[in-house]
Amino acid sequence: MGMMQEFKEFAMKGNVMDLAVGVIIGGAFGKIVDSVVADLIMPIVAFIMGGKLDFSGMFVVLGNVPPGTAMTLDALKKAQVPVFAYGNFITIVVNFVILAFIIFMMIKQMNRLRKAEPAAPPPATPEDIVLLREIRDSLKK
Repeated sequence: MGMMQEFKEFAMKGNVMDLAVGVIIGGAFGKIVDSVVADLIMPIVAFIMGGKLDFSGMFVVLGNVPPGTAMTLDALKKAQVPVFAYGNFITIVVNFVILAFIIFMMIKQMNRLRKAEPAAPPPATPEDIVLLREIRDSLKK
């Protein structure tokens, strides 16, 4: 029974619960960022670049393509043709940059809103200690 009690105490500690909530919210937040990049930012980038721009469709075929196989990333992967899919990497990097920027802005705002802690009083100097001793001794008399 001792091990179960220890496990219960461990699982219910604040840090473990905070971590679990953070992981769950982080996963949901990642999906939101993916949607923002794929559905909002990439179409704008494509429009600015002058046409349809889909990073996920950018790849280089590294092997022989069987006859009748469509030249799409999904079809080539299904046919087990080796492909260098650098477009997916570009999309993930864009997602990371956006996510990092959003987190930076959130932390910056949290730090701004957090109350400034009062400054600690300066440590007593040797002269202060001597003065305090003299005052103490004079009060004893």
